[in-house]
Amino acid sequence: MMPNLYPKYLLCILYFFAVATASAQVVTDSTAKTVLQIISAKRYNFQNRDTATFISLAGDVTLRKEKTLFYCDSAVVNQQQNIVEAFGRVHINDADSVHTYADYMRYVGKEKKAYLRNNVRLTEKNGVLTTNELEYEIQTKIGIYKKGGKIVTGKAVLTSTEATYYGDTRDVYFRKKVVLVDPDYTLKTDTLLYNMETEVARFLAYTTIVSPQRTVRTNEGYYDRKAKKAVFGKRSTVIDKDFELTADNMAFDDASGFGQAQGKAIYRTKDTANRTTVIADDIKFNRNASSFLASLSPVMILEQNRDSIFIAADTLYSAKLSDLRKERNVPVIRDSAYVRSVAEFQKKDTSSNRFFEAYFNVRIYTDSMQAVGDSLFYSLEDSTFRLFKDPVVWTENNQLTGDTIYLFTLNKKPERLQVFENGMAISHVSGDYFNQVKGTTINGYFVDGNISFLRAKGNGESVYYAQDEDSSYIGVNKSTADVIDMYFESKKPQRVVFRNDLKGTTYPMRQVNHIELRIRGFKWLEQRRPKSWTEFIKI
Repeated sequence: MMPNLYPKYLLCILYFFAVATASAQVVTDSTAKTVLQIISAKRYNFQNRDTATFISLAGDVTLRKEKTLFYCDSAVVNQQQNIVEAFGRVHINDADSVHTYADYMRYVGKEKKAYLRNNVRLTEKNGVLTTNELEYEIQTKIGIYKKGGKIVTGKAVLTSTEATYYGDTRDVYFRKKVVLVDPDYTLKTDTLLYNMETEVARFLAYTTIVSPQRTVRTNEGYYDRKAKKAVFGKRSTVIDKDFELTADNMAFDDASGFGQAQGKAIYRTKDTANRTTVIADDIKFNRNASSFLASLSPVMILEQNRDSIFIAADTLYSAKLSDLRKERNVPVIRDSAYVRSVAEFQKKDTSSNRFFEAYFNVRIYTDSMQAVGDSLFYSLEDSTFRLFKDPVVWTENNQLTGDTIYLFTLNKKPERLQVFENGMAISHVSGDYFNQVKGTTINGYFVDGNISFLRAKGNGESVYYAQDEDSSYIGVNKSTADVIDMYFESKKPQRVVFRNDLKGTTYPMRQVNHIELRIRGFKWLEQRRPKSWTEFIKI
């Protein structure tokens, strides 16, 4: 007798009917637009509870919403409320552009939003977002975490308490305790906008960026990781290994080493032996070459304990002296013994390998000395100011002029000076009375920063007002000689010595026109003299 096969055939028919039904099942929302389509599942079950119908799916479950596919181990679909709960190996494939993984998902059709928990991972071509809880909007491709998360993109790792990911633009808006760790630096802030495709980070709150080379403190700006370019605003500060820079706005190009600071920029070197500060409205610099160009009311301050040197001009430039010598000859103007001592010093201290240039409307101020000129060159190697084109130097009531003046300093105090061509030294005595010395060249010497001795050589001329011990005038002498020496005490001329081919006359004070007695080319230039360093600071 043949066995009864009817029950087995019936079971097979029911099984295939169930699979076919699962593949065709569609869940719709109240607007009648297709929301979810059940593609496949190994097991399928209907349950009616009160007014709701639940569809239970298990085993390699696949669902579809338009171009988005949902995968999981098992799921429960609430047809009336259009809600899906998915369990185990949850995977959302958003049009093959964004893939999201989790252990659990709750999808709400009316909101078109997926709530994912436990081991959540959102991946796209530019990086991976990981968190423990994530809200993901299917249509807009917006993901939100509020309890801590991390994004890894390339070699950068970004963490924060909260973040919003925008899939269409690849932007991530980080908030609260934001940290970006890059192989080259670490960034900390409270608000950051980062684009995973362009790798541009925009700072929207107080931010610190720390690297082996520098530290940045800023309130606004951006950094382009690919191009290695940065822009900072709202009065930022950069602390480099060699300098500290503060300005309203800054821009850096780490690839080339170039940068620019604008708006009340303050540049300070960290060299304690030769501490320098530059203030300007515009400072351009080359970090690789250790050079800078300052313009728009620039002022340089060579700092020292009591009497700092202030230098103002239309333009200031500074770079390495060794690099300058590759381009042009820099004459040695110190004696050989000094040069040897400097060479030995440079072996221990490279900070002297630097020069400064100033162009147009140069002004120098210290408490003990002031100077002006058209241009200036200063080398830390020889500590000498070279002033060109109509330079003038003042010390107390003494004025020196010439075509070119070299002012040698020692420990940032005047040591000696040389005046080349048309040299003239004038000392104001009182009223219209001026002691005067003129020569082709003038050499002056200082003691403790105060003028002590002058020697004029070549076609020397002199006008000298002789006084007795009570400072009463004895007479005025006008003479010529090959060499004229003037000696000073308490910063005032005390006597004059004439050497070789002396010719001169002494006149009673009341029997001479003192203005007509002056040496040809006499100019008292007190109006050009800087009165205070505060005149220089205009920004």
